[in-house]
Amino acid sequence: MQLFNACPVCTRACDVKTQRLGTFLSVKQRCPHCTFRRQWNSQPILGSTPAGNLHLSAAVYLSGASFIQIEKVFKAMKLELFRYETFRRHARAFIEPAVIHHWKVTQDVNLQRLTREEKVILGGDMRADSPGHSAKYGSYTMMDLQTNTVVDIQLVQSNEVGGSCYMEKEGLTRSLALLESRDVKLDCIVTDRHPQVQKFLRERNITQYYDVWHFAKGISKKLEVLCKMKDCEKLNKWMKSINNHIYWTAANSTSGPERIAKWNAILNHVQDIHTHENPLYPKCEHAIRTTTDKKKWLQAATPAFYKLESLLTKKRTLKDVEKLSPHHQTSSLEAFHAVILRFAPKNVVFPFIGMLCR
Repeated sequence: MQLFNACPVCTRACDVKTQRLGTFLSVKQRCPHCTFRRQWNSQPILGSTPAGNLHLSAAVYLSGASFIQIEKVFKAMKLELFRYETFRRHARAFIEPAVIHHWKVTQDVNLQRLTREEKVILGGDMRADSPGHSAKYGSYTMMDLQTNTVVDIQLVQSNEVGGSCYMEKEGLTRSLALLESRDVKLDCIVTDRHPQVQKFLRERNITQYYDVWHFAKGISKKLEVLCKMKDCEKLNKWMKSINNHIYWTAANSTSGPERIAKWNAILNHVQDIHTHENPLYPKCEHAIRTTTDKKKWLQAATPAFYKLESLLTKKRTLKDVEKLSPHHQTSSLEAFHAVILRFAPKNVVFPFIGMLCR
């Protein structure tokens, strides 16, 4: 401020007035002894908005940071900062319209590319904004699994559909309606095992595959429970092998019946029997080796084998195995949802447009 005290023309004392607006500082200098006038701004002004304020709001929003936390940092450093209401005004007027415009342009390019392809393989999954069954928002993401490109995001509010348990089906319905309107030729879709989604896709005659990771996760949880039961401790040694068998069955089968044949072969394998009755998979493909740990093999008519057989040959389990995805999985979708956590943490409430942009 000492630079403004003396007039650069007559070197006498000047009248100095300052104006602050968030991170913006304006200094007006007037010499009462001569005609010298000067106004200095610490940053450019875009219309009536200081550029630095707008840039800071955009940086906070687009990096997934929290304005409340930034405000605490500025307060600790004794730096001037605009209020939260100003941040929200910047978001509504500039940042959110820019995000939505950019998304629409990018999405249009992706949909035009998919329209030219003969067979499109998509993955779909929903992310809720809170754990449990009390979510307010659910974002259904549709991804092109051949390029790992997000082609559509549908944000559904629970009160639109009568409850959070109906959001996933509604998100999928809206995504498919958009793809149909753009003449995208869908070959198949890979999802988790949501019952409403299964029924909906079955009625629409759309080929559906299940993500192997979701299936393996469910089987592993049930196996962990079995291992803790009396006389079933031996199953601990087979946990990893059964998990690997799930992925191998999905990746090395060309049809549903073949997947079931290979899946059921694990029950013989754990008994050290490597030939099977099903002609679709008559014997194990691995080399027969003499094992050093003979105690790991299960015996028929024992509690451990009976419980394992009951779990792996359930009607629901076999139906799921038949539809395991052979090639494409939704792991990229799960990774994308993990990234969203940085921008929309599950313990923070956002308005609808704010949630959509994040």
